[in-house]
This record gives sequence, C-alpha cells and structure tokens, in this order.
Amino acid sequence: MEIKVMKDILGQNDKTAANIHALLAARKIFALNLMGSPGAGKTSLLERTMAAMKDELRMAVIEGDLFTSRDADRIAKSGVPVIQINTAGGCHLDAPMVEKALRELDLDCLDFIIIENVGNLVCPAEFAIGEDEKATVLSVTEGNDKPMKYPLIFKESAVTVINKIDLVPYTDFDVAQATEDIKTIHPAAKVLPLSCSTGEGIEAWLDWLREKVKR
Repeated sequence: MEIKVMKDILGQNDKTAANIHALLAARKIFALNLMGSPGAGKTSLLERTMAAMKDELRMAVIEGDLFTSRDADRIAKSGVPVIQINTAGGCHLDAPMVEKALRELDLDCLDFIIIENVGNLVCPAEFAIGEDEKATVLSVTEGNDKPMKYPLIFKESAVTVINKIDLVPYTDFDVAQATEDIKTIHPAAKVLPLSCSTGEGIEAWLDWLREKVKR
C-alpha cells in the first residue's frame, strides 16, 4: 500500500511538472533546479550568478527553504525578482509549490529561472519540478564519499559544481576522485570545480549556463 501511495504522489507531481515545463518552454524560458546540502554554497553560487548575468539575461529566482526567508533576502539585494517558498519542514520542493510560485512572476519578461531547492541530497532528486536541467552543488567540506553514498542526485544532475576548492588544502578532499566518482555515476555529467569565495572557476559555470539559456 505504501508503494502504491508513493507512486500516486509521484504521478500527480509529474503531471504538474510536465505542465510547468510546457508553460516555460512555450515562452522559451530555461529553468534550472539547483540542489545540494545545507551549507554547500547554493545561495553563494546564485549571488555570483546574479551579479555576473543580470544585465545580459532576464532572470528570476524561486527560493526554497524550510522556514526562513534569509536566502531570498540575500538574492533580493541583487535586484533580481525572487519568490520565497517555505515548506514548513518539508524536505524538498514539489511541482505544485513551484506552479504556485510561478503565478507571482511575469513570465513574458524572463529568459531564465533558477529554483534553489531545499538543502538535501536525497529527496529533491526524486521530484521533478518542471525544470530543463538539474544541477548539484557539492562542497569539498562534505567529503569525497557523497557521490557514491547519494548517487541518485548526481545521476540526475547535468552538472555538478564542486564548491569551496579554495579549502582543498585544509581538507582531505580529492577533486580528481570526486570527479571520477561522479562520472562513473553519470558519464555525460559536467563537473565544474570552483570557489564562490574567490571566484576561481566561476566563468566555466557562467559559460555552461549561457550555453543552456541561449540555445
């Protein structure tokens, strides 16, 4: 019975996600589902992205969090439209939540929407939210074991950002090993080591986004 209920939930979610995808595709809006653990640097990556691209692309952010609006407040300082979704303890965003948030945006004035999912390496990967691509942020402070321990999120992500590489000398994180593990799980995945703190490697991330948005 539990399996059947889960299938029903996912099936209903997938129908809404498909509707969202069709809505955005009709307006030629690229949607990115940004995932990763709490503290991995998702919001810092968004801040870097907004600062670099807000004058060349019409952007908006949908910000998922359990309770607060602190990350959304950070993004709002960039001047980019941001919609907050609080899940009240839920471990992920789902398509109906995103569908509701989209009603608060002027879709005719957008090229690009980034949806920052709730911090989690498990649940967000299981729920489509109408995105074109998924991306995962992995911090070097989380350790090398995460791709193999949580393979689904890396399998589902077109790109994995390895963040905080400026801290590699102070950890036992092996960028080459992490890259190999991610490629084992998803051979076609892009792996981009960078530092949101120093800016090292950010341009490769921006180029990946430009290629996707302007396709």
